[in-house]
Amino acid sequence: MSNRLPFSEALLSTLGTPIESKLLDSSPRSRVWWVQPAHGEPVIVKQITDTGDATADADARFARELAGLRLAGRAVGPAVAPAVLATDPAARVVVLEYVEDLGETADWMPAYAESLARLHSLTGPADAGALPVASGPTAADAESFLALAGALDVPVPPSVPGELGALLDRLDPTPHHALLHGDPCPGNDRRTADGIRFVDFERASLGNGLVELAFFRIGFPTCWCALSVTAAPLAEVEDIYRSTWRGLTGTDVPGDLADACAGWLIQGDALVERAHRGTADQLARVPVEDFEWGYVTARERLVHRLGVVAGMTRDHDHLHGLGHLSSALADRLLARWPRLRPLPTPDARPWY
Repeated sequence: MSNRLPFSEALLSTLGTPIESKLLDSSPRSRVWWVQPAHGEPVIVKQITDTGDATADADARFARELAGLRLAGRAVGPAVAPAVLATDPAARVVVLEYVEDLGETADWMPAYAESLARLHSLTGPADAGALPVASGPTAADAESFLALAGALDVPVPPSVPGELGALLDRLDPTPHHALLHGDPCPGNDRRTADGIRFVDFERASLGNGLVELAFFRIGFPTCWCALSVTAAPLAEVEDIYRSTWRGLTGTDVPGDLADACAGWLIQGDALVERAHRGTADQLARVPVEDFEWGYVTARERLVHRLGVVAGMTRDHDHLHGLGHLSSALADRLLARWPRLRPLPTPDARPWY
């Protein structure tokens, strides 16, 4: 794969000749450069690449990223994403404003929660079709979760299959139109003097913002950098998110956060990085092998999620049985593998 800067004649005429460029670290799904044009400020050039998938997939990812960035560009006041400066759709290239990151800070979550709520609030029913509808847990995920309990010899309360079926209905994203980032992980953000700006919108979609607010509780389930946020910091970020949403929309955040967390719990694909999702029943692997993603293991991620859901649903009107099952599963995992570690806390972000 060539690492040559993909500047077409059209981009050259718009931005000028680059006098310096540097290839940056990125996922296998894209190539990203920092570029200094002959005149003006530095820019970021991102090219969506084929990864062995059909070309149509790369085209769809480019269209999704561009649509997400343009919708995010509606923000009034501090931006929540870099501005789109130019595009070359034929080469799947987007040129973005360069956003300098102020770097590590221990107190990063409040601004993160505020920007997340601002991002989510930018779209509504009139935007239906502008992005794909968010994906979520399926009946197959629910079946896999119940099978995990069987494999670990943990009895399933009689109410749980029905609870999971009703959960899937409540998590249907089609009535919701919040602008979801798709992968709002630490590292996909840039800290600026005006707040957080998000980058990497390849998985942007429309759905319920609680699915991403749940990241703070459930351990950032699409991220290699799994984290445990508890007690006062958790209450603060959720209050900031809800008050920001209410101030911008005039409404309360719709839905139930416990439902959103339970939805992440039963998705085995949330135990592995994107390249491995959809390739196997990941929950079925847990009783026979522990597999790492980042600096924690699948069982450690799962124990954390089980504990969160157990705590949130123990007295829940619609998920009472799931709460008891989650608690029993967490106990069984810790009894069988007592060396499992708790997820690290986000006092400082070690990946900087």
